Amino acid sequence: MTTTLTPAAADSTTSPLPADDPELFDLDLRGLRTHWAATAARPAIGSEAMTGADLKAQKLGVPGQRLMEHAGVAVAAAVKAIAEATGRWKKGPILILAGPGNNGGDGFVAARHLAKAGAEVAVVLVSSAAEPSTPDATRNWNRLDRQRGVARIHASTGLDLKVLAKDIDRASIIVDALLGTGLKGELRDPIRSAVELVLAARKAKVPVVAVDTPTAVDLTSGDATSPVVRADLTVTFHRPKMGLLTKRGAALAGKVLVAPIGIPREADRG
Repeated sequence: MTTTLTPAAADSTTSPLPADDPELFDLDLRGLRTHWAATAARPAIGSEAMTGADLKAQKLGVPGQRLMEHAGVAVAAAVKAIAEATGRWKKGPILILAGPGNNGGDGFVAARHLAKAGAEVAVVLVSSAAEPSTPDATRNWNRLDRQRGVARIHASTGLDLKVLAKDIDRASIIVDALLGTGLKGELRDPIRSAVELVLAARKAKVPVVAVDTPTAVDLTSGDATSPVVRADLTVTFHRPKMGLLTKRGAALAGKVLVAPIGIPREADRG
C-alpha cells in the first residue's frame, strides 16, 4: 500500500517547503541561508544515497513532479537573490543551460518562476535529443512553451552553444542545470560546450548559479573532470553533499545553499 505524506511529514524543517512558501522571493541570500538553516545542518550525503532517497521518497508517495517543483522554486529564489545582490536583476536575460535529465527539469521550473517574478529568461535544452529524457523534465519543458517571458532554445551541437556564446556578456545570470548526480566519465558534446560557455560567462563577470552541483563535480568525492563549472553559488537539496564539503568541491561550488524539497526522513533509511 502506498502512503501519502503530508507536507509536515515530508520534511522536518519548520518553514514551508519552497513551492508553498510565500516569503521565499522576498528573501536575500542571507535570509535564504537562515530560512533553510535546519536543512543545511543535516548530515552530509553522497550521490548514490541521494539518488536512493529521491526514489524512496517517490515510493512513499511523494510525486517526483512535486520534488522537482520545490527544487526549481528554491533555485529561482536563489537566482533572484544573487541577481539583486549584484545589481543585475532585470538588467539582462537570465540564461539557464539545462541538460536532458531531472537536473535540467529543475532548471525549467526555475525558469517558469523567474519569469513570473518579472525576469526575462532564456532556457536552453542542451541535448542531442529534441526533448528531455525523463517524464517530469519533459512536462516542465513543455509548460514553458506558453510561459510569457521565457524563450525556449534547443542546442543539440557544440556549434549551437558557440553561437550563444557570442552575446554571453549580455546575460544577467547564468544557471548551470546541466548535470546533477548522474555524471559518469568525461563530458561529451553538447554538454561539454555548454560548460565552456559557462566558463566564458564567468570570465565576462556574469555570476554563475549551479543546480545541485557544478557540472562535472562529483557529489560524493568532490573530484572534477575538465572542463568543470566554477559557480558563485550552488543550490543543493535535502542534505549537504559530501563532495561539496571537500576542498576541491567547495572551491568550485562557491557559496552553498541547502534547500528542503520534501523528502521524508524515512526515505533516508536503509
